[in-house]
Amino acid sequence: RSQANEEVELKLPTLHPGTAIEETGENSKNSLKHETSKQFAEEVLKVHNDYRKKHGVPPLKLCKKLNRGAQQYAEELATTRVLKHSSESANGNCGENLAWASYDQSGKDVADRWYSEIKNYSFQNPGFSSRTGHFTAMVWKNTKKMGVGKASASDGSTFVVARYDPAGNVVNPGYYEENVLPPRK
Repeated sequence: RSQANEEVELKLPTLHPGTAIEETGENSKNSLKHETSKQFAEEVLKVHNDYRKKHGVPPLKLCKKLNRGAQQYAEELATTRVLKHSSESANGNCGENLAWASYDQSGKDVADRWYSEIKNYSFQNPGFSSRTGHFTAMVWKNTKKMGVGKASASDGSTFVVARYDPAGNVVNPGYYEENVLPPRK
């Protein structure tokens, strides 16, 4: 079976609720802040790997191709201001975690929020849940590489995309038991 994907479409607040945003002049796509600094990506990676170590799984490595795809998609999200998973993720080509905030997010903030879903995960009854999917993607044992993208919309809100290869959250029997290990004492 394929990767578990629950598509959640979240319309984010705009300056004029209920109307489309016209992006022209200073608020045009060209003025959006589209950069993922190497420092930001490395911070996200470090926090991932610190958590992965607690679960006894190998560290991830940054991948240029995944970084490019994550950055492109973060820019698309910042332009549309609709938080939904990409077709790349929906097709099972990669795993994907998304984050949005009305402020400039640090890499540690984002990764810590995703990991905090551990409180909702049952290691006694493992499996996919929309309440734990970010956490399980982060610590999925079989995942080897990741990419990170970050973009800011003209209103200052930020969108972060993390992509994983191979994708986690595979719902085949036994996969969660094999790939989402409890933290070591």
